[in-house]
Amino acid sequence: MNGTPLSRRAERWRTGLRWVLAAAYLLAGVLHLRSPEPFLAITPDWVPDPRAVIAVTGMCEIAGAIGMLVPRLRRLAGILLALYALCVFPANVKHAIDYITLGRGGLTLWYHVPRLLMQPVIVWWALFAGGVVDWPLRRHSYPRASLLR
Repeated sequence: MNGTPLSRRAERWRTGLRWVLAAAYLLAGVLHLRSPEPFLAITPDWVPDPRAVIAVTGMCEIAGAIGMLVPRLRRLAGILLALYALCVFPANVKHAIDYITLGRGGLTLWYHVPRLLMQPVIVWWALFAGGVVDWPLRRHSYPRASLLR
């Protein structure tokens, strides 16, 4: 990071958020591999070979979770998990639309609306936990040149 280092309190927050994010992605990855049916139900129709895509996304989540905990891979994992969160957004939208139009999916708008609104936060979370950004704690004046430290 350029400028002065983050405070110890801010680094504790980053560390805590990193562990929560890694645990969430690890759990999600295991669920994708172990019980793909709920994920298949929300996969958009245009996705080719949904079962294989669900398996690959599960492996990506597990790899991202592990990468978050390996200091040398943390920055890259943060970037890739942020991109991953963007890539799965269409499935979240389809899930919400299916509930609204078809009444299926088992979850209400009390789940879907906050979930869709939280997507930018999840992207930021991955970037912050991965040490890519310090915002809102400190702004960078230029990006790092390397994905790996």
